[in-house]
Amino acid sequence: MISQHDGRGHGDERSETQTAIMEATYRALCEHGYADLTMQAIADEFEKSKSLIHYHYDTKEELLVAFLDYLIDGFLAKVEDTDDEDPRERLDTLVDTLLAGPEKSEDFQVAMLELRSQAPYVEAYREAFSANDAHLRSLLADTVRDGIEAGEFRDVDPDRVAETLLVLVDGARSRSVLFGDSDTVEHTRQTIDGYVRSHLLPDDT
Repeated sequence: MISQHDGRGHGDERSETQTAIMEATYRALCEHGYADLTMQAIADEFEKSKSLIHYHYDTKEELLVAFLDYLIDGFLAKVEDTDDEDPRERLDTLVDTLLAGPEKSEDFQVAMLELRSQAPYVEAYREAFSANDAHLRSLLADTVRDGIEAGEFRDVDPDRVAETLLVLVDGARSRSVLFGDSDTVEHTRQTIDGYVRSHLLPDDT
């Protein structure tokens, strides 16, 4: 449960102080990783008092759930202009942005992988990752649905396509972080292109 003071706001509902806490959390994750992350480590990266962090977030767990929310907001900000694109272009933009991931340091990517590994054991993390996953699946499925209505895509199951794309993206990003293999992302992008051509585009395209 998130602190009553926080409200876990999206976008413009997040205060300047909360945004500063999120930025401090990012820096602390880069410096210490998930395993050694403490509220004090975050406070050390925060220009204001530690008590202000505790005013908004009672525990590290609550703060990290809010941080995951902050990351999904950042993703949505990147793709908010794609509504004007046709469904095929919008799908390409979504896939490229997902594969690129947050434009953060390698240390941060490792810390996020550590955090994801805790999801089976920490219900709050599992719920946060599940909510973010559902949001991304909805974006992808709606884009495929729009493509079907526009006659650009075959009459496929949009939810199944969205799930397949996310599995490919998640696998590529995890392997890239685990093994430091940047080619994995490029190869996966090519695989997704092939999947789109064979499963989504009409035969006469």
